[in-house]
Amino acid sequence: MNRHDISLNRVFWIVLAILFTIHCSLFISAAGPQRRKTQPQDKRVYLIHSDNLHYDQYRNGGAQVLHGNVHFRHVGAHLYCDSAHFYEPTNSFEAFGHVRMQQGDTLRLTSDYAYYDGDQQIAHARYNVVLKHRKSTLYTDSLDYDRMFNFGNFFEGGKLVDGSSVLTSDWGEYHTDTKMAMFYYDVRLRDKDMFLTTDSLYYDTQTSRAHIIGPSNITSGSSRIYSEDGYYNTKTKQSELFNRSVIRDKGRTLVGDSVYHNAITGTNYAYNNVVYTDSVNNNMFTGDYGEYNDSTGYAMATKRAVAIDYSQRDTLWMHADTFKIFTYNIRTDSVYRVLHGYNHVRAFRRDVQAVCDSMVYTSQDSCMTLYHDPILWNMNQQLFGDEVRVYMRDSTIDWAHVVGNAFSAEQMPDSVHFNQVSSKDMKAFFKKGDIRESHAITNVQIVYYPVDDSDSTLIGLNYTETPLLKMFLENRKMKRIWMEKPSGTLYPMTQIPRDKYFLPRYEWFDYIRPLDKHDIFNWRPKKVKSENHD
Repeated sequence: MNRHDISLNRVFWIVLAILFTIHCSLFISAAGPQRRKTQPQDKRVYLIHSDNLHYDQYRNGGAQVLHGNVHFRHVGAHLYCDSAHFYEPTNSFEAFGHVRMQQGDTLRLTSDYAYYDGDQQIAHARYNVVLKHRKSTLYTDSLDYDRMFNFGNFFEGGKLVDGSSVLTSDWGEYHTDTKMAMFYYDVRLRDKDMFLTTDSLYYDTQTSRAHIIGPSNITSGSSRIYSEDGYYNTKTKQSELFNRSVIRDKGRTLVGDSVYHNAITGTNYAYNNVVYTDSVNNNMFTGDYGEYNDSTGYAMATKRAVAIDYSQRDTLWMHADTFKIFTYNIRTDSVYRVLHGYNHVRAFRRDVQAVCDSMVYTSQDSCMTLYHDPILWNMNQQLFGDEVRVYMRDSTIDWAHVVGNAFSAEQMPDSVHFNQVSSKDMKAFFKKGDIRESHAITNVQIVYYPVDDSDSTLIGLNYTETPLLKMFLENRKMKRIWMEKPSGTLYPMTQIPRDKYFLPRYEWFDYIRPLDKHDIFNWRPKKVKSENHD
């Protein structure tokens, strides 16, 4: 190979190397841009302006003394004051008089004095401190504001104003990034008709929602609320309360595992282990779900609902699938209430028990009406009919009216024989809770067993028919009987016809009768046909 060929060969390889280098560069460029090194953030505090600056190491140490329209800048924030001591080596300064820190358009901090640490980005503001963030304003005398973590904490008392809501406490925090305030010790929240006191409270200024995390009392209109865990929205006036919270309003109390209150509409909802108490009328409701409306007087209980009346000598326990209370003329002197109970009503009191499908009680005429197969028991007596009306006076029974197909039965001490009265209607009149007079009206049929006073043996069976029967009692014992144009027969005990032992509509429903206050939950329907008297 001659020299000329060697030169051409070298040129060829040089050109090939250049082309390869260009190709690699194009490939790298096509693959994506190269990562640039980011410059570290400048954390130095800059003095922008001061009317006067001097330095006196003997009097002020290493500080630059600034006077008049002092202006600092640090990491996006501007700080102003009347005078300052600037410690440039430690990247900090003390500010005096009309201190103001501005961060963007949303955060403004003012005070009479502040110490600012540029390395930690913390402002220690003192005396007449005002932190304004969007629509919320915090007032205090001592505030440390951390710009790196966007929160300030006060420890010598503070007041947060958020719209119409005013929050005060001894110590607390405010986070400007989450807009959340945390208040502790002697916390007070005021908002128009609402006043809340507690020792620990979280408040979201973005949603105006307060979170109660300790024993707390809330006054909302005429309602008084106690809760240890819950939420209150100052805009919507709604409360969400947990852990057996209590709502009181004019003698009425609502308790539940979870309680929801709306101060605007006056509605209250309670869930699980609900107890509603009316101390004015001496009654209460329990269940697993309940409602009450302060403004309308409407109340409802369901899910193992129990109505309890303790206005009389003995407490009455009554269960139904659902109870409802309606209040009429609530803002007038003629106010009255109507109670509805349905279905599967069962009631127990020591002296009287009852079952029916539904019932209504109205305070206007103090009348309780039992509908659909009502049955009542008193000691060894049983009473039923198409409808039963019980009228009260001064919280005790005054008189009762059995309307349609009335039937009364009394079990004799031998548990085999029964005194019976059948008629169209029956009325019973009471005095101090004891029956004193009883009337059987229209198509009256009577089966009665006279008793020998000497040995209490049964004399026979007296079968009688009459248009009207009146019985007069004293100390719950028969004193006198009056009948209109009676006709009947007295059968000796050994000569009683089989068909005279029981009247046609006789039934003895002892298997249905509530045994105690716990048995009211156990619904037992009538049997298709009773064989008790066969």
